[in-house]
Amino acid sequence: MATTPLQHLVLASASPRRLDLLRQIGLEPFTIVPADVDETSLSGETPRRLALRLACAKAATVAPRHPDRYVLAADTVVAVGRRVLPKVESEAEGRACLELLSGRNHRVLTAVAVHAPGGRRASRLVEARLQFKRLSPAEVDAYLTSGEGMGKAGGYAVQGRAGAFVIALNGSYTAVVGLPLYETACLLQGLGFRLP
Repeated sequence: MATTPLQHLVLASASPRRLDLLRQIGLEPFTIVPADVDETSLSGETPRRLALRLACAKAATVAPRHPDRYVLAADTVVAVGRRVLPKVESEAEGRACLELLSGRNHRVLTAVAVHAPGGRRASRLVEARLQFKRLSPAEVDAYLTSGEGMGKAGGYAVQGRAGAFVIALNGSYTAVVGLPLYETACLLQGLGFRLP
């Protein structure tokens, strides 16, 4: 099998966390092309199916513009039961998410999709389960004031201050951050991409 240059990877995401995670395993995308897809869940759609559908849609949106490159996309969904928490865009949304997660278990579902040259594709869904401590009103206020949860699924970033809220995490830590590295590496290698 011919060596695939690292510059043949396109990241279909604007997430700086996903870029940092790729760099952690020695991958530097040739280019970053955020995919613009509607992230509204469909009627009756489970959180698992939503994450997988969105990751595949993002890869499919970007891949036609880069047919000779590997396109990597991902999507992360935070769920309590069948309820999908939003990517927080306001303090009120952030407060609602933190109050819901306080003292409870929840799931973080991250799907990864790869489109390879020649039209080959593969995807994988990774689920992690977390338990948050019971948050005091002062802790919720302080976290909201930090602004760290803005734009994040579920209104928190486990790699930041919210790490102190986590009593237990069962599954892939990097999936909770936004890109499960083991599964991502396996998908790329399975499609012929040579990792460093």
